[in-house]
Amino acid sequence: VQVVESGGGLIHSGGSLRLACVASGFTLERYSIGWFRQAPGSQREGVSCINSHTGATYYADFVKGRFTISRDNAKNTVYLQMDNLEPDDTAVYYCAAEKPPFVCPMTVVPGPYDFWGRGTQVTVSS
Repeated sequence: VQVVESGGGLIHSGGSLRLACVASGFTLERYSIGWFRQAPGSQREGVSCINSHTGATYYADFVKGRFTISRDNAKNTVYLQMDNLEPDDTAVYYCAAEKPPFVCPMTVVPGPYDFWGRGTQVTVSS
């Protein structure tokens, strides 16, 4: 059972990236998927999540209106579309899977998540 992130990179402020979280060894529909990030010297923080039963989503205030989470069950993949990126978005981005009962979409916090990827680096230059 694993999740693997991809899509990170170096981008100028105001640009866009789309991250992908590919799940293997389990059916995506049975889990909720969360995106988290961790900047150097900071704690890991929740960015967004999608409840894979209902499709309901949650966004942290600092990404509302800029990031969009979506899923493609046929590809066992969850995406995080990141638009209007800012230097403060620079971090390693992780996805993780949450088993039921789900906290998502009430909030997104690291504790309930069981399976974590290794992360993908996003760097936004000013």
